Amino acid sequence: MAKVAFIGLGVMGYPMAGHLKNKGGHDVTVFNRTAAKAEKWVAQYGGKRAPTPKAAAEAAEIVMACVGNDNDLRQVMLGEHGIFAGAHKGAIVVDHTTASAAIARELYAGAKKAGFDFVDAPVSGGQAGAENGVLTVMCGGDQGPFAQAQNVIAAYARACNLLGGSGSGQLAKMVNQICIAGTVQGLAEGLHFAQRAGLDIEKLIATISKGAAQSWQMENRYKTMTAGKFDFGFAVDWMRKDLAICLDEARRNGAHLPLSALVDQFYSQVQTMGGRRWDTSSLIALLER
Repeated sequence: MAKVAFIGLGVMGYPMAGHLKNKGGHDVTVFNRTAAKAEKWVAQYGGKRAPTPKAAAEAAEIVMACVGNDNDLRQVMLGEHGIFAGAHKGAIVVDHTTASAAIARELYAGAKKAGFDFVDAPVSGGQAGAENGVLTVMCGGDQGPFAQAQNVIAAYARACNLLGGSGSGQLAKMVNQICIAGTVQGLAEGLHFAQRAGLDIEKLIATISKGAAQSWQMENRYKTMTAGKFDFGFAVDWMRKDLAICLDEARRNGAHLPLSALVDQFYSQVQTMGGRRWDTSSLIALLER
């Protein structure tokens, strides 16, 4: 059992922290900007609530964070009452936010200077993966701290790997989102074509999902896509945030991402349709207009 702090109880962080308490058996202290959410979590899972990230981190061996973006991360880490102000020497800070590789490296350097460790560890698997404790975690940082953190992360992960030095976890998450963007667009066009061609969708998927076209998106999203149901899952707003990070990094490293840039614009159109909170599979809605 470890003393763990978890900062950020959103749709991902809330169940992740719950797994740390129930499945992992850890001593968990939580912080959330909306105090009522933290109070609800404590009532459901036990543990303790802290008034600030600093206070949560002060007694923790491992501090987890899962917030919105680079700006949120910088505030919760480096603010006057942030994690870095409370983390003690020898502690490990693990960031599950999907953010830029640049801020991961900045926080890693700052942590090293202060005498503790930092691991960037974005996750994939969405809300369902967090709730079911089967997330994929992509990490960047040093082997020693990663190995210690991995034992705690196991409470909500089915896969957790170190991809390289600081920032490598964020870079891996970018690859993940690039691949998803192209796959969802391809699936949307395929299903749209199949419907216009009058094919039996159930028979079609039962057939092609056994071949080279198979994907997680096909297996898990074809029914809701053909039914026009998108009020769940990974929101379009979040995907656009992630793709912006990918495209910005590509400008730095010289990678060419023409399809990702195009799909990002398609998601922009979904937003104008009122789909900011729709699942990313809503790309098909553009084709069905």
